[in-house]
Amino acid sequence: MKKYAYIGCLGFIAVITTEFGVIGILPQIAEHYKISIDKAGMLLSAFALVIALTGPFMTLLTSGFDRKKIMASAILIFLFTGIISSFSPPFWLLMVVRMLPALLQPVYIATALSVAVSKGDKKHENELMSIVFSGVAIAMVSTVPFATWLASKLSWEYSFIVQTIVSAIALLVIYSFLPNMPVIAKKSYGSQLKILTQPIFIVSTAMNFFMISGWFSTYSYFAEYLNKAKSMDNTMVSYMLFAFGCIGIIANRISGKMLNKNITNTTALFLSGTILIPVLLHFSGTNTIAVFLVILLWGFLYSPSFLNASTYMISSAPQSLEFANSLATSFGNMGVTVGTTIGGWIIATRGVQYTPWLTLVFGLLAFSMILIRKYLERKALVQTIVIDNSKK
Repeated sequence: MKKYAYIGCLGFIAVITTEFGVIGILPQIAEHYKISIDKAGMLLSAFALVIALTGPFMTLLTSGFDRKKIMASAILIFLFTGIISSFSPPFWLLMVVRMLPALLQPVYIATALSVAVSKGDKKHENELMSIVFSGVAIAMVSTVPFATWLASKLSWEYSFIVQTIVSAIALLVIYSFLPNMPVIAKKSYGSQLKILTQPIFIVSTAMNFFMISGWFSTYSYFAEYLNKAKSMDNTMVSYMLFAFGCIGIIANRISGKMLNKNITNTTALFLSGTILIPVLLHFSGTNTIAVFLVILLWGFLYSPSFLNASTYMISSAPQSLEFANSLATSFGNMGVTVGTTIGGWIIATRGVQYTPWLTLVFGLLAFSMILIRKYLERKALVQTIVIDNSKK
């Protein structure tokens, strides 16, 4: 039933608007609080770090609770965060209230994905998951650029007001249209933790980490990069974010259908952007049309990254859907933290124009993990054939 997937998608829009809504206003926040851009970037990296460190544990702890209550509780905290942040509190308090919803963000995503596929056919699982994950692209085309544009016209606090409104709408829809969904049979912690000992799952997790680190070492500073390296003002940045998100919606749907056919090839295709985009950004210079075309391609190849990473990891542990999803979210956000932190260090020591090359390095590491997994899968297949033949 696609209805549940679309409800999960709406909540995901609220989640992404809160997590990534600061990307377009980091320069304004840095100016307001009289801090460096890399310190302002901690609003994103700290959020992601909390997810990375607590995600799997929170998912395990809440795995026996009613799924509707879990989803509603998570969005309620996002709503609270938006309200407090919109009053421009001291920087330390802004940091704290942004870290609170991070505790339940992976729980929301894992639960929303589980709810989305609970009433659907097995063969359509990836497509239903792509609907939920399309919330990322929809936020990038609507709420995130709109919040950035509004902040450029008024002040950065209005970006958080947008986040508050989106969270309120998502909470109302979840409460009104999602039925109570108690967990009938709770899986034991041991059966879920077992996937952590599987080499193929470990390598898939590393691929996720490197891929997201690569993308976010540049994307986290999207506004700063376009401001300084491409000489664009804040209003133009909001337009670029809008174009980035528009193409991303299309990319998510295409990726969802492609994943149903071949998960590894689809992941590799979109991962190629971590190598291609840095080269194109370098040669595009400050030509607005050239930069615009590169950003369209960037949005297309980047947008399904969380969907591809999660699907790639789950495909190596299909028996533990929710826990594998929470790990995908956690290690993906660890990638956000590492990419944002190292990207900030590069900006502080070398300059923002060098961050795309960091994306390329992480991309190559991610590709190496795909090759290692292919080797491990072939090795496991050969061992299975040998064992089967010995039994005959």
